[in-house]
Amino acid sequence: MSPKSADPARVPAWAVLAIVAGGAATVLTAGAAVVAAYMSRAIVTPSLPEDDVRILGVSRDAASGVDVVMLTVTADSILPGNYSLRFSGDTGHARMGDVLTVTDGVVRRILISVDYGDLNAAKAGRISGWFYIHPRELGVPVDEVEVFTPVGPAPAWYVPAVDPASTKWVVQVHGRGVRRGETIRSVPVFREHGYHSLLVSYRNDGEAPRSSDGKYALGDTEWQDIDAALTYAVDHGATDIVLMGWSMGGAIALQAMGRAVHRDRIRAIALDSPAIDWLDILRYQGRVRHVPELVGDAAFATISHAWGKPVTGQDQPVDLERLDFVKRSDEVNVPILLMHSDDDGYVPSAGSHKLAEARPDLVTFVPFQVARHTKLWNYDRARWNAAIGDWLSANGL
Repeated sequence: MSPKSADPARVPAWAVLAIVAGGAATVLTAGAAVVAAYMSRAIVTPSLPEDDVRILGVSRDAASGVDVVMLTVTADSILPGNYSLRFSGDTGHARMGDVLTVTDGVVRRILISVDYGDLNAAKAGRISGWFYIHPRELGVPVDEVEVFTPVGPAPAWYVPAVDPASTKWVVQVHGRGVRRGETIRSVPVFREHGYHSLLVSYRNDGEAPRSSDGKYALGDTEWQDIDAALTYAVDHGATDIVLMGWSMGGAIALQAMGRAVHRDRIRAIALDSPAIDWLDILRYQGRVRHVPELVGDAAFATISHAWGKPVTGQDQPVDLERLDFVKRSDEVNVPILLMHSDDDGYVPSAGSHKLAEARPDLVTFVPFQVARHTKLWNYDRARWNAAIGDWLSANGL
């Protein structure tokens, strides 16, 4: 039996994956096949990040008179800068400032605010770069609008430019496992340079409608919703559009560059911690989780072939080759700003380095260190804003 002759609807997950592994001159054990099946489903199934830091309490610092939150030491909890603390399964939200002390495995940070939820009762949370809850916190006018995507109307925030006659727009595309609020941080610098901002949602992100299968396609279908956002911008007067993609939103933006109906209006793309090469990212994630390479490769094959549908539930396979902009670097046709930390910890920066090396004529690479995934603004706000502002000015945008 081969993948071509098998009826996918009748092949169990372990058997499908055994067939794949057989192409590598071995057959996965049933246990390894189960791991591969779990991994393949996890890659395409929307979910919130897990709470990964313990919350040890809240107190008042007698010396400084500020409120303090105490956390266990993790790579994220000790980062300098301002961050959100999303706690109790994303039912609570607080904002934290600088680290005061790190002693005996306990991090003490300035507690700026508790926006909702009971932090005193919270046991665990996660550190997020998604700092603001709503654009109105920036003191700018905001309209709630809808973008009519192929899967239905998707909510978006529209922040007008200072000059209402401006025809420059930026469309902000958030990353995996978060929502459009992630991109609020970018509004001030683009508004300073004359841009209207459209902060969008897209299929399966928890705000926009679900696709028919409810699965991520890592950018391979989500770009259609960004195409709809481009249409919205053009219909409202946009002639020059910058796309900005964060993490998986970077992969989505790059797909829109070559596939959108209004791709001729895209003048440039800015990327924060982007997904440039999904195979590299997924293999990195597999190594972090100690998944054998063969098992990981079986999972990647499963999401990228039609016979994997019984395992993953995808309507269509993901074309990982089409999503690889290291290999497709010759197709880049607009200026790109790449901002990525070599200490990202989630999406390795190798793809960004390789794309910058392949296209120095169009790609401006601003590397960071220490900062973690999509936390560049939080770690060094001044440098992040300057990188965008300088790039816009240098390219006449």
